[in-house]
Amino acid sequence: MREEATLPILLKELRLKSMQSLWEGASKTAIEENWLHSRYLAYLCENEMNDRYQKRIALHMKQAQLPYGKSLATYRFECTPSLNKARVQDLAENTQWVKDHGNVLIFGPSGVGKTHLASAIGLSLIEKGIRVFFSKTTTLVQKLQLARKELQLPQALGKLDLYQVLILDDIGYVRKDDAETHVLFELIAHRYETGSMIITSNQAFSEWDSIFANSAMTVAAIDRLVHHATILEVVAESYRRATYAGETQIKSEKAIPEQSAA
Repeated sequence: MREEATLPILLKELRLKSMQSLWEGASKTAIEENWLHSRYLAYLCENEMNDRYQKRIALHMKQAQLPYGKSLATYRFECTPSLNKARVQDLAENTQWVKDHGNVLIFGPSGVGKTHLASAIGLSLIEKGIRVFFSKTTTLVQKLQLARKELQLPQALGKLDLYQVLILDDIGYVRKDDAETHVLFELIAHRYETGSMIITSNQAFSEWDSIFANSAMTVAAIDRLVHHATILEVVAESYRRATYAGETQIKSEKAIPEQSAA
């Protein structure tokens, strides 16, 4: 009886919330079904671990700021036949490239689903315990530029180190401004061989002189990104337009009433 009275207090003190809510009901089940003590304890521990995992994933998902609804399950690979689906799935399922501080570079014209792919890979990685952060490149660069003006750039870069994968969307839209260019290069140099990045771009490497201040900086940035990189090229007509057309067709078909047999 003493143990039953003190156990809830001990579990609360130890912050074992799942155990705190389950122990009493599980105890009755254990007695009725003649569980061994080890089975009872394992049941409580497994539920505690699963509960913590789910809460951690939910927190990391919120912190990642990924666009909503972008998963591999919703990506229409039939619209991008040149894309190696197995390669994309391997990047999403196998976390070794993240542990090796590799990068993923996704190239293609506007509207072919680059952001969707990057977000889908990021989503899958989060589910496997990898911390991810998504941002439009221009938005992040402007924040880092402000941090630099306030002499806080090292601290800002340090906060990004909390994330094993940093997704920079639409790098080609960064203005060729001296301050923005230098802070973007500092970010790339800072994460070189220390953290992974997924970068989307509608500009080929040959056009990156429009992003960086000079050719030397362009070459240095590309060299660091490519050193440990997987490059995906999405060659297709507008994925966005094809997806919209497909959804419109489905809605139209649903709107057509079935004809009764004559």
